Amino acid sequence: MTSSDQHRSSELADLLSTLQRHRGFLRHTVAGLDDEQAARRSTVSELCLGGLIKHVATVERSWTRFMVGGAEAMRSEPVDWVGQFRMADGETLAGLLDEFDRVAAETDELVGTLDLDVAHPLPEAPWFEPGASWSVRRVLLHLIAETAQHAGHADILRESIDGAKTMG
Repeated sequence: MTSSDQHRSSELADLLSTLQRHRGFLRHTVAGLDDEQAARRSTVSELCLGGLIKHVATVERSWTRFMVGGAEAMRSEPVDWVGQFRMADGETLAGLLDEFDRVAAETDELVGTLDLDVAHPLPEAPWFEPGASWSVRRVLLHLIAETAQHAGHADILRESIDGAKTMG
């Protein structure tokens, strides 16, 4: 293995380890909840814990499609912008966590096969700089930030339900 290959391997391991850690925080935050608690809106926000698990899995799945095929691939599956933050009738926390874990495992396996420097133009959206491109590396950093941010949201929601704190 060349020095460059070792650096890439180390960098990828660091990125994945960080993403896995924040997924773990999010998963830990919902441990021990029943479906009613996971679906409960415990603040004035529309967010519920089950919905956050669903949203993070949806976002990660969407960005993995982007890493492989760009904006067109990212848009290949419709996104329920409202429903992704709520638990629908018949959804269970266990089922949402199974999907969350499946998406995570697919992402972890996929990124090991990708070049971190490959970039694609971002989809047109008001929150992206027009004409900007993101590399696989940048997408992984975004997923880390997104997951960490929502783990923090989840901690607040959980504390509002039963006083439990992920980090406290």
